[in-house]
Amino acid sequence: MRLVVTGREGQVVRSLVERASAAGDIEIIALGRPEVDLAQPETIAVAIAAARPDIVVSAAAYTAVDQAEEEADLAHRINAVGAGAVAQAAAELGVPVIHLSTDYVFAGDGEAPYIETDATGPQGVYGRTKLDGEAAVAAANSRHIILRTAWVYSPFGKNFVRTMLGLAETRDSVSVVSDQWGNPTCALDIADGIIAVARVLKADPAFDAYGVYHLAGTGNTNWSGLARAIFASSRNHGGPFAEVTDIATADYPTKARRPLNSRLSTDKFFRVFGWRAPAWQVSADATVARLLAEAKA
Repeated sequence: MRLVVTGREGQVVRSLVERASAAGDIEIIALGRPEVDLAQPETIAVAIAAARPDIVVSAAAYTAVDQAEEEADLAHRINAVGAGAVAQAAAELGVPVIHLSTDYVFAGDGEAPYIETDATGPQGVYGRTKLDGEAAVAAANSRHIILRTAWVYSPFGKNFVRTMLGLAETRDSVSVVSDQWGNPTCALDIADGIIAVARVLKADPAFDAYGVYHLAGTGNTNWSGLARAIFASSRNHGGPFAEVTDIATADYPTKARRPLNSRLSTDKFFRVFGWRAPAWQVSADATVARLLAEAKA
């Protein structure tokens, strides 16, 4: 099975390459700039068609949440127009598209984990452009799986886990927001979830449960809780650690507003695709151990 994925250096793309290599029966074709540039939608269709996908994975995105407040047009062109063009290219080839979205499509004022049918209400440009992208993907290709995920980290690239480990090298104490709650999600687990979806779609040409799903780590915490777990794991593996001081969102102002509650229910994904991510603590510990081992090597 051949998955054509937009992007080359992102955490999910690199995770897909690793997981597909281990699976042995999945080929990943990663398409990035200059061949495919979501900011230039005219580059998309030809490159995707030439790659001859069984399924297209729309993973590339504009993800600089705060910078998006100043680059709204660019964020919209990539996250909405570009995403729609990727889905359209897949539709023209008669293949499904799996599109990655975000917990930031929600306002964050709910008390319970969000389900797929809950009202959206993004608080910033990034969330709005990703929600527009969901609509563009759905309009362009009826065979779409939109996967909202959250708080992504991995052994690759820049992310919260790597940042915390870096801070612990030089600080005894770190202040971390404690009133934002969500599901820490390892990109390797996202890759496993995408592969689970792809296997179902490939095996069942009559699959008819297309739509929006939530795919995130199992269990939830706040950012300071995640930081404490990272430092505890690092200490157990002989790495750097620090004390965590809880602060409120109001004490750490950012250009973009973040949802205070972006917890996602993944029950629908499990019912349809029969897969659920590990507990977030398990994946976070494995990621910390891997980063420390790679740093030592």
